[in-house]
Amino acid sequence: MRTIGVLIFPDFQLLDAAGPIGAFEIAGRFVPGTYGIVVLSRDGGPVASSSGVTLNSTAFASAGRLDTLLVSGGEGTRGEAICEATLAFVRATAATVRRTASVCSGAYVLAQAGLLDGRRATTHWNRTADFARRFPKVKLEPDRIWVRDGAVWSSAGITAGIDLALALVAEDLGEDIARKTAQQLVVYHRRPGGQSQFSAMLELEAGGRFDAVTAWARENLRNPLTVAELADRAGMSERNFARAFAAQTGFTPAKAIERLRVEAARALLDSQPLQVEDVALETGFGDAERMRRAFIRAFGQPPQALRRGARAA
Repeated sequence: MRTIGVLIFPDFQLLDAAGPIGAFEIAGRFVPGTYGIVVLSRDGGPVASSSGVTLNSTAFASAGRLDTLLVSGGEGTRGEAICEATLAFVRATAATVRRTASVCSGAYVLAQAGLLDGRRATTHWNRTADFARRFPKVKLEPDRIWVRDGAVWSSAGITAGIDLALALVAEDLGEDIARKTAQQLVVYHRRPGGQSQFSAMLELEAGGRFDAVTAWARENLRNPLTVAELADRAGMSERNFARAFAAQTGFTPAKAIERLRVEAARALLDSQPLQVEDVALETGFGDAERMRRAFIRAFGQPPQALRRGARAA
């Protein structure tokens, strides 16, 4: 049996722990006896999450032999909850387990413990600027849902812990069991695209008056999607539409359409065996060079480099 140790601390994010626990539990139903799960904290006993809901835990001293250490994230990573005793446990355990992983801002714990120096890693999209400033030795990949660098894994924000757990299940039990687990959980087996598609969509679709226009544009990316077309869809003049759209979303119409196209192209590159030129046509860029420039603005890398990185992972 592989024992998964899930590390929590005061003000941890409940779903950072519960999401992976649920994934390992479901996988264990398909292959009984595969996983044991133990929730760990420095002193043991009930530990309150940031929501106030508590999980019962086992003290570090009673952890026993672990196969995998998974560190949750949450508001507690910002304060004194991550003490030297916790960091010492993480360092010592990482030296003995088969693999070490973090969910969301749990990457801060791994970085403070020195486990991410010189390694590739990711964390929640809203924490990347702070993380990069605090831990310059880490090769941060801010748009990835999860990253593996040797025996150290890290995942993006909150629900990405489920994506990470499914990847760990796939390594242990094969893609078929991971796929069945995802189906049981009613989540993606391999989520398309990166974090930016979710952060950008939240920025563009904030329950405002232009949500329907944005949704229509996403379904028609192959079309030119001029300001005139979008304004007509919204039932407004071009001038009023451009002004109101920017005030509502923080993006000009042209910039918003570019972001939608970049994200759709990124998802196709990650999930489909299409040539870059075909992806450019499919998503409305028209040609590969125009798409390349947009990718560099959005991600700092051209499409081919991102595709190679995804395949290597």
